[in-house]
Amino acid sequence: MEISPKDRFVTVYGRKPVLEALDDPDLAVDKVLLADNARGPAAREILEAADRRGVEVRRATAQRVKVLAGNGRHDQGVLADVVAPRMRPLSAALDEDVPPRGVLLLDGITTPANVGMILRTATAAGIDGIVVPRKGVASIDPMVVKASAGVAFRAPVLRCGTAGEAAATLRAAGYPLFALDANARESLFEADLPERAAFVLGSETAGVTDPVREHVSGWVSIPMSAGVESLNVASAAAVLCFELVRRGTAR
Repeated sequence: MEISPKDRFVTVYGRKPVLEALDDPDLAVDKVLLADNARGPAAREILEAADRRGVEVRRATAQRVKVLAGNGRHDQGVLADVVAPRMRPLSAALDEDVPPRGVLLLDGITTPANVGMILRTATAAGIDGIVVPRKGVASIDPMVVKASAGVAFRAPVLRCGTAGEAAATLRAAGYPLFALDANARESLFEADLPERAAFVLGSETAGVTDPVREHVSGWVSIPMSAGVESLNVASAAAVLCFELVRRGTAR
């Protein structure tokens, strides 16, 4: 299976994030793309940093850099593709000799801070896979990387087109899908959860989307006290992940 570059790299943009990536010896930078109109001390600093690391620098039009960065306001004419060693397509992960046990599926979470914190927490808990769809979820960009404190580069990210596509793929592969819902009658701490399962985290505004909802086989809640209705999705993810650790179902 040929893997798309989007399923191998985390693309960071902007002078400071690119320089931080180039200066981090623990990160493998595949290449740097620099706008052909980028000149002066800032461009020179990037060229020198790339040269020290032996990283290829390619020139492209400023418009091309904006398109590839996906954020024309903040790219500053430069981006870098950083190798993410544990990032791969969801389909490839499911075809492995030992497929993931516990999988998180992000559905409609568009706040970069939440995505970053979820990546950090799930990786710390030893979750096997975190499905981050290319559409409908915040891109893994410098804001997500910052919120994850750099863990996003080595998180076990699984890629697919949409959350609905991922839900159907996981269900077909034999994964029951459980979703968190504040109104669910069954508590997360008391539910009978199989070792091999996927857990959906929906957005705080829309919740679980309809294309994913149709594949959900069970709903669980986190018990709340003192009139608190629910937790922020990143906080709820942390409770879920470490409940799986407690049960011994996270690797």
